[in-house]
Parts: sequence; structure tokens; C-alpha cells
Amino acid sequence: MDFEEFKYHIRKILAGKSLPDALYLHKSALENMPVSLNEFVTNSIDSLNLSTAPWTVLKLCKREFKISLLNYPEFYTEAFPTLESSYSIDLQTLAYKKIQYKNSNNPPILHRKETLLDSEDPKIPIFQQLTKQVENEGLFDNKHKIGFRDAWEKILKDKGLCIDGHSILKQTPQHDSEIHRHKTAIDRYSLSTPVQSLYRNNYLNGDYTFFDYGCGKCDDLNIIKELGVIASGWDPVYRPEEKLTKADIVNLGFVVNIIESLFERTQTLKKAYSLSKKILVASVMLGSESTTSKFKKYGDGVVTSRNTFQKYYTQNEFREYIEDSLEESAIAVGPGLFYIFRDKIEEQQFLIDRQRQRKNWKKISYTDSPYRLKIKQKALYARHQDLLDDFWANCLKFGRLPLNSEYKKSEQLRAIYGSHQKAFTLITEIHDKSNFETAEYDRRNDLLVHFALSLFSRRNPYNTMPKLLQRDIKHFFNKYTDAIHEATELLFSVGNTETIKSECQRAYEILNTGKMEGDHSWTIHIDYVNQLSPILRTYIGCATQLYGDLYEVALIKIHMQSNKVSLMRYDDFEGTPLPLLMERIKINLREQRIDFYSYGDKFKPQPLYLKSKYIEDGYPRYEEQLAFDDKLSSFNWLDISGFGISLDTLMELFNENGINLQDFKIVTK
Repeated sequence: MDFEEFKYHIRKILAGKSLPDALYLHKSALENMPVSLNEFVTNSIDSLNLSTAPWTVLKLCKREFKISLLNYPEFYTEAFPTLESSYSIDLQTLAYKKIQYKNSNNPPILHRKETLLDSEDPKIPIFQQLTKQVENEGLFDNKHKIGFRDAWEKILKDKGLCIDGHSILKQTPQHDSEIHRHKTAIDRYSLSTPVQSLYRNNYLNGDYTFFDYGCGKCDDLNIIKELGVIASGWDPVYRPEEKLTKADIVNLGFVVNIIESLFERTQTLKKAYSLSKKILVASVMLGSESTTSKFKKYGDGVVTSRNTFQKYYTQNEFREYIEDSLEESAIAVGPGLFYIFRDKIEEQQFLIDRQRQRKNWKKISYTDSPYRLKIKQKALYARHQDLLDDFWANCLKFGRLPLNSEYKKSEQLRAIYGSHQKAFTLITEIHDKSNFETAEYDRRNDLLVHFALSLFSRRNPYNTMPKLLQRDIKHFFNKYTDAIHEATELLFSVGNTETIKSECQRAYEILNTGKMEGDHSWTIHIDYVNQLSPILRTYIGCATQLYGDLYEVALIKIHMQSNKVSLMRYDDFEGTPLPLLMERIKINLREQRIDFYSYGDKFKPQPLYLKSKYIEDGYPRYEEQLAFDDKLSSFNWLDISGFGISLDTLMELFNENGINLQDFKIVTK
């Protein structure tokens, strides 16, 4: 196709945003192009290997034999989306030029989005209403100044307007001085949520230095110092004289959400990250429209009754904000809580440890072999039992024989037995070797799940790996490419609902725990997750990649047919026979969306009946729970099938039938 024919076909197009020098079409509206032009454009893109390049809008030049692929990632979600990148293609020479705007401080923005869409697009009325509002406010009066973000935001500010979704709102002019940031600092009597996560993950063991960026009244700092950690902090109000210093771990706890200026918010995030040597811990308040509707709008957040600013994020929104600002992967550790690793070796070790199965190897049984050992071997074992048992524990931990450099007491062990292999041969005559084979199998699965979840998160390949991981790959998979190939197959299997269903049913038959609801779902206690197959562990792991650690979660529901996972958090699950459901978190893997459902005043918490179905012998107060459930099930006047009745109804029935509930006991009045 030549230039004249190209121009002729452009004139035939009735859809799109037509300007003197070009016509713009959204990707979803390309069917409005003549077939021959569509094929020509597609073939040109393919010939330059740009078929996978990100773009949302096609620009057809009218005065040059060129097209451009424009990428507006937030086309549907942002009122005036910013241009992230463009590919300008010369159709004559079949050469292209890429321009990146992602890191630009003042990128181009898009107006009148509805004109780019197909006439049947359901979003058109919403976008048209936005454009009408903009026109009524006179924001398009100076068309030469509205094409870039800074100028556009200045026009909005000068007119006392702000953007809320796809609406323009009037905003009462306020000055930064009216926002009282210092009032957000609170008195703490225990570690904050982000610092608690560091404690659980063994980052406050004294091996890492710590800096608290925006430390408030220093309650976290004081407790951390008592733990023997080298720690310091800075706060613009309470510790302005302290220096901003680099540390292994930097905590930015609930800081960015109280900064009303988006520019300052991002600069603060970047500054905190620049101070971290290994990890930045960033956390914010989460909230939905039901939360923000209680307050007065201000910028992209709200102003509270105390004149403090709050920007409430969703989980995905905060993750995207971090990753766009820092161009680094953000790892979810909890709701509104993410780790951003500057040290990539540390990151890999954290992710690997996350998937390691926790087993109580102290329960490992001995064989009868010690009595059949030769007298010399028996004496040698008795003399060095502590050393050999320690070596055995390390073999189980690694799932393989540790190398000399991996075992701290290697020199002492080799001086007695000659080599790790000889010591291992002796100790397998004493300990049950099948436990080592189990540990080997489990460790391989741990690594397989780890690699599958890395693929799910689309993390960039690491330039270097921890030496321990390199040795594990060589032992368990031979080559890294073999591990990734197997992990890819594992990840693909997770998307097959029939596979998930059969894996759940097989696991239910083996473990005989939890609540199986036909072909719909299986609910289990968190303690059983590590006993599941790699497929189910990966399925649940994909959900936790979005949500974070399952520290406060008691039950997990695997939805077999809908690619969803639900997490249930109860009030004192361990200490009461009828724990109350306080929060349900539903994670949609297909859409990568998280919905939070809280229970309290508005929606009364539902009690969990027959808790013994979800736990096993050895769990705290298991026998008492079993007796409680048996007694409860014996009442023919009580129906606790399905989800069961409400707590209020249960108490009424108890009262009518002369029953009292005393701790884990049901007694007659």
C-alpha cells in the first residue's frame, strides 16, 4: 500500500478522533478501519516484531506515511490518562522510534476519550458526561495549554476544581498549612503492624540496622532498641534534628497516605527507598468508597474532622503506585503492607523461605538399628550423639547433604568420621531414612512452588542467585532451565478448574479435614496448607502474592470452579469453641482483585460451628472442642447445617432449652 491509498482509506473511517493532521482510534475500535488498511497496519507492526508491544491507541497520520502506537495504560480507569510510551513507525522505510514517557515529570495527557471508542462501547456515556462537565467549566478554553499534565493540573487548581473518578468536583480552597499532619502520630504500646511483620520474619534479630522514616513519637524505635537492634529515626515534627541516615531496613510506616501533595508523596517514597540498603517497608491505610464517603474530599484523598489528610488505597492500587514510582517489584506482606528489596539476594532468600514447609522434625522416630550396630559404631554414636543429631537435623533442613561450607560444625564432624557422606551413612542406621527422603521430596516441592510463584508475579529474572539456591537447583533439578520448565507447567495447571477440583478431592480423602462443599469449595485450617500438593500450594500462593502473609488468617476456602480463594479471620479462633468471623477476604485470581468484608456493628459476625472438623489432635484444647461439638450436634432442636444460625438465635435457643455456655462446656441450668 502506498501513501495515497493509505490516505484514501483513512478518509473512509467514520469512527475515531479526527484532527487536521491525524486520526486516533482506540485498540477496541480497529474494526471500523477498512479491512485492507487494518491488514496493512497489522502486518507492518508484526514485521517490526512489535506485536507484543504495549499500546492502547493507534494514531494514523494524514500528512505523513506514518502511524504511532500510543500506550495509555489507565485509559479506562483514569479521567485524563497519561501517555506512558509511543512507537512511531515510518511505513515507507519500516523503521520505528520508541519514546518513553513513564519517568517524565510532565507527560502528555488525553482528553475526550469517548471519541476514540467504537460507538457500541458502554463507557461512552460516562466519558461524554465528563467532557460535558469540562466544557461547562471552561477548561478547554485555552486548548494550547491542556495537553500536558502540569498545565492541566494548574488549570484545575486555579478554578478550584478536582477530579473524582470520572467527575469534576468543586473544591473549597484550602492551604497546605490547614492540613495538620502531626495529628496523625499516635501513642503506641506495642509494635506497629509493619514492624511486627519484620519481627515475625526475623529481621529484628540484631543482624540488620533499622531507620524509621517518619517515626512519629518513636514508640517503635524504643521497643526495637530494647531488642538490641541498631536503630534511629527521623520525623519532621517530633525529631526534625535527627539526620536522614542509610540503614539495612527503612520503615515508611503509614506516612505516604497522610501527605496531601502527590508530588511530595512520591518524592518521600523515593527518598526512603534511597536510604535503604536492603529493604524498604512501606505501608498505608486501605479503604474503599464506603470509607472515603464519610469524609470531605480533598485532592485525591479526604480531610478528616481533625484536619488531617488521608489517602485511602486499595491493595492493588498501592502496589501499582510503588512499582510505578520506584520501578521495582513490591512484595505484599499484608493488607496495605509491602516489602521493596534493594538487595535482590535478600529478596530471593525471603521468597524462598516463604515457601519452606515447617515440620516438627523433633517427632522423627528412631529405628531399631542402634541395637544392631557394631560395638565400635555404637560407642562412636554414643560419644558424639549431639553432633550427629545436629548434623541429621541439618540434612533434613536442606533436604540433601549439606556441603562442607554449609555446615558450621563440618570440620569437627569430618575429623571424627572422615566425610559428611560417612557420617550420613552411620546416622541413617540410627534415624529413619524415610524421613530424609520425605525432607528431600518436600524441599524440591518448596523450590518448585517458589519458581512457579515467581513466574506468576512476572518478576524480572535475577542477575545473581544466592549460592544456596544455586546448589539446590543443581541437586534437585540439575539445571535452572529445567526448574523453570517444570515450574511453568505447574503454574499452567493451576488455571485448570478440573485439576484444582481433583486435587482438592484427593487431598480431602488423605487429610480428612475441613469442610468439602460438593464441587464448589473446600475450606481448611491454615496449618494444613503445607501438607497440600504443589498444585494447591501454588493456587493458594498466587492469592497470597496479592494479599500478603496469612499471619492472622485461620481458615482458607479454595473455590474450585471460579479461580478464587477466600481467607477468614476469626476473633480468638484458638481460645473459644464458637469463634466469630471478623473479616472475610475474597481474592479473585483471574482479575487479580481483592475484596474485604468486615463484620461488626453493621453486619453481625457469624459463629463457626463444629470447629473440630478443621483442627487435629495436638491443637490447643482439641479434646475439649471435640466434646463440645459432639454435645452441640446431639441437640435435635438445633440446626447448624450450612453456615448455621446466628449467635443471637443460638443464645435464644440455649435460653429456651435451659442451656448455659461455660467456656468449652455446655451445661444444663
